[in-house]
This record gives sequence, C-alpha cells and structure tokens, in this order.
Amino acid sequence: MTGSARRIMAVADKELRQLSRDRVTFGMVVMIPLIQLLLFGYAINTMVRDIPVAIVDLSGSAAARVITEQVRVTQVVDIVAIYDTPAEAEAAVVAGTIRAALVLPHDLTQRLVAGDTAGQWIVDGSDTMVGSALLGLRSMPLQIEAGTPQGAYRPAGTTFEVALFFNPERRSEVNIVPGLTAVILTMTMILFTSAALVRERERGNMELLITTPIYPLELMIGKLIPYIFVGIIQITIILGLGRLVFAVPFNGQFTDLVVITLAFIAASLTLGLLISTVARTQMQAMQMTVFILMPSILLSGFMFPYDAMPLPAQYIAEVLPATHFIRLIRGVYLRGAEVEQLLPDLLWLAGFTVLMLLIATLRFRKTLD
Repeated sequence: MTGSARRIMAVADKELRQLSRDRVTFGMVVMIPLIQLLLFGYAINTMVRDIPVAIVDLSGSAAARVITEQVRVTQVVDIVAIYDTPAEAEAAVVAGTIRAALVLPHDLTQRLVAGDTAGQWIVDGSDTMVGSALLGLRSMPLQIEAGTPQGAYRPAGTTFEVALFFNPERRSEVNIVPGLTAVILTMTMILFTSAALVRERERGNMELLITTPIYPLELMIGKLIPYIFVGIIQITIILGLGRLVFAVPFNGQFTDLVVITLAFIAASLTLGLLISTVARTQMQAMQMTVFILMPSILLSGFMFPYDAMPLPAQYIAEVLPATHFIRLIRGVYLRGAEVEQLLPDLLWLAGFTVLMLLIATLRFRKTLD
C-alpha cells in the first residue's frame, strides 16, 4: 500500500504541476466561480426596477402632472420620453425604445370625479417579467392635489387599464423561444469555430497550411462559411418547432429575420475564431467558450430583464453579441419591428464582426509556435 500510495501521489503531483503551467485552465478554475458569484449575487436582480417608459398626456391638467410624478416615485419605471399621441408611443414600444407608455386621456379630470380608471398602460408584453411588474401598477392608489376633483385621496382599485401587446396571455414560451436562439447559437457557433484552428494544430495540418499561398484573411473566411449554414439550420429548427409546438407568433418580415440572423451568426463565428487564435488545445477553447456563454445567458436579457441590472452589469452586457441579437429577434419576431427601427443593434453586430475578424487575422501566424 505504501508503494501504491507513493505512485498515486507522484501522478497527482505531476497533474498539479501540469495544471499550474496551463494558464488558461488555471485561470478558469479561479474566474468561473468568481464570475458566477458576482453575476448571481450582484448583477442578477429579479426585482424589476427602472423600466424605461413614456407618458402621453392628452389632458394637460395638474392632475396629470401629479399622477406622472406618483408613477415616477414608485421606482418601478423610469420616464424617459414624453409623446404627443398614443400612436407615437406604440411605435416606440415596437421599436424597443421604451417598454411601456402611460396614456392619460383628455377627460382625466372627469374620470377622477366619476371614479373611473385614470388612464391606460400600453405595455410590451413580450417580456413577461416586465409585463408582470407593470401589471402591479394597475391598482396603485393615487394621491391627488388639494383642489382637484374628489378631494385628496383616490381609493385603491383598478386605477389604470393595462394593454399587453404581443403576448396578452403572458405565456413564457413566447418570450423564451426567440431568446433561446441567441443562447444556442452563441454556444454552438463559438464552440465550433473556437476549435477550428486549434484542431488544425493538434492534427498536424498546420504544416500544410504553411506551405500553401493562402492569406490569413482567406483562411479565416473559409473557416466561417460552413458554419453559417449550420447556424441557419439550427435557428430554423428552433423557430420552426417554436411555431409548431408552442404556437409562438411570428409578427415580422422574413427578410428582416434573415438579415439579423446572419449578422449575429457572423459576430459569433468571428468571436470563436479569435478564441481559436488564443487557445492552444480544444479543451482550452471549450473552457473559453463557457467563459463567454455564462454571461451571455445571464446578462443578455434572456433570463432576467436587462433594465433591472445595475449599470456595471449593463456595460458588460452591451459587449456581448447575444444582448443585441435578443433585442433584434424579439423586436422583429414578436413585435413586428423593421430593421430600420433596430438599426443601432444591427450596426453594432456588423462592427463587432469586422473588429473580431481583423483581430483574429492579425493574431494568426502561419507558423508552428
């Protein structure tokens, strides 16, 4: 047993030494639990606050200003815009500029006198957590200024009507299925391409590439093309089954869906290529993919509302392609938005693709080091 224990300890010592020399793996040992702790303990917040909303004040009365301020101090919403008509507010909801709008009618004063509802919330119901938070304002009591009709206090009841657009039944699968495309494509596209150059190196094929006249950029683009078709097949399966099995409605244009999908696939593939120029083994490539995947799931708005996150977490989320694609696909697929209305996120994905491809090309060297 003494000899067996000695041999076991020798193997364990060798494995520890090898692990300590593998900087990527050793870094993952420390960084993965650290990042998960920070994400779940600090960045993830199920209490939805500061939802960007707009006000449409058709009455222009003092009561409307008081109601607006009382809605603001709930801290559930953040009033970021004021529109003149409900049509403008609806267009902003479709474009994703705001998540909801409170419409205060012309006859607000008369409604308060009669004890009727004070207005209506127009809500983007495609995000069920945001919709639930705004539904909580439906029965908020109103404190009206002295001198306005009906005295100082409005009894609790149905204070506001709520119209949930795009998902009136509040089905979670309507929100999840489009967002799931971002998570699955992030995982597969980055994983496949992150191992592309590493696999060539491990199999000894790099010598063949060295002897060819191919340029680094040509090699990078050639590596990407087959996986574009893989991504198209995957998103077709996800959205097709989402339509057939879960009856997720498609409210947009097919051409817009193709444009945003290709933009996200390209961004994910180029990020995977950059990882492949850093990783030395396929195991390292897989570990680095997980390092990207976890924040993409937790910070992109797929599981938790983006607006509920603290600003540092939002800054990190803005760097992730999945964050922009989730906005795009939910806008096009669920809200029927046009690409022109979602242009900032689309341009960001295009710029990210060019930047990652440039960096990966510069990092690639047709050598064996």
